[in-house]
Amino acid sequence: MNVRKYDAKQWFSEAKFGMMVHWGLYSLLGGEYRGRRMENYIAEWAQQYFRIPLAEYKQLCRAFYPVYFDAEEWVKTAADAGMKYVVFVSKHHDGFAMFKSYASDYNVVDATPFGRDVVAELADACRKYGLKLGLYYSQDLDWEHPHGGGYTVGKVWCGDAAYLTNNWDYPDASGKDYSICFEQKIKPQVKELLTNYGDICLMWFDVPVTISPEQSDELYNTVKYYQPDCLVNSRIGNGRGDYESADDNFVPDSHDGGMLYESPCTMNGSWGFKYYDCDWKPASEILRLKNKLNGMGCNYLLNVGPDHLGRIPAPCLDILRAAASQS
Repeated sequence: MNVRKYDAKQWFSEAKFGMMVHWGLYSLLGGEYRGRRMENYIAEWAQQYFRIPLAEYKQLCRAFYPVYFDAEEWVKTAADAGMKYVVFVSKHHDGFAMFKSYASDYNVVDATPFGRDVVAELADACRKYGLKLGLYYSQDLDWEHPHGGGYTVGKVWCGDAAYLTNNWDYPDASGKDYSICFEQKIKPQVKELLTNYGDICLMWFDVPVTISPEQSDELYNTVKYYQPDCLVNSRIGNGRGDYESADDNFVPDSHDGGMLYESPCTMNGSWGFKYYDCDWKPASEILRLKNKLNGMGCNYLLNVGPDHLGRIPAPCLDILRAAASQS
C-alpha cells in the first residue's frame, strides 16, 4: 500500500484544466459500419449502436496498429495547452483494455499486432512533462463479458437509441449476474491499474447502473487501499466519490463551492474519433467555457479523440493552440 504524498483535493481544486482521451478499437470504425453512420451519436458506442457481434468486433484487434501513436506528443500537447492532468480511457464499455491485463487477454498488448501498453507509455510521458495521470475505467458496462452490467434497464441510451448491455451476443438477461463480471474482471483490472503504473491522480468511473452500494464501496476502498491520494469521481455510483463529474457537456451556471466539481466536455459532438464530425467548437468558445468553469472553482476536462493511427485530429490541435495563445 502506498503512503500519502500530497493533498489530492487541493491539487484538484488548483488543476483547473485537463485533457480526456477516448481511444480504442472503436477509433478504427470512426462512427461508420457497413454503409451506415451514427449521425447524432457518439462514436465509442459503435458496437452497441450497430449491435456488432463480438466475434466480428474482436477482428478489429487485427487491424489495430497505430503507427503515429506517440505518448509524449499527446502529453506535450496537453502541457502546451496549459492542462495539468490527462484522463485516459483505459477500458471503455466495449470491454477492451488499452493496457496489459492479466485478468483478460482482450487487451492491446495480447490481442493486437501493436503489442504496446498504452497506459504505461502515457504514465512515463506524464512523469516526463510533469502532468498527472488519471484513468477512465468502465466499471459497470462491459460488452465483452457475458455478465457485464446494464441488463436491468431497457433501451435508454441516447434518446432510446440503444441498450446498455450486450443483448445480441448474450440475450438472456435473466441469466446474467454482474457480480461475476465484477469479481472476474472489474476488480482485478482496477487493481492492475492502481499497482502497475505509478501514481494515479484519479480513477474516472462511468455509467453506474447495475453496481450495488456494497460494490461501489468495495471499489472505492480498493482505490484508497492501493493509492490513498487517488481521487474517485462520483460516477462510481451510489453516492460515493471524492468529486462530482457533471453530465457530459454540462456546464453549470453556478457552483456552491461544496464538493469538488469537474465538467467533461467534447470539442465536437463525439468523444471517440468520428471522421465526419466537423462541428468543432471555436477556440473562443473553448476559452469561454474554461474561464466560466474555472471562475466558479470547477475543472474543465476537455476531450480529444485520436484516430486509428494514433493522431490527435488537426482541428483539435489548432483549437488548443489558439485557445492557449488567447488565454
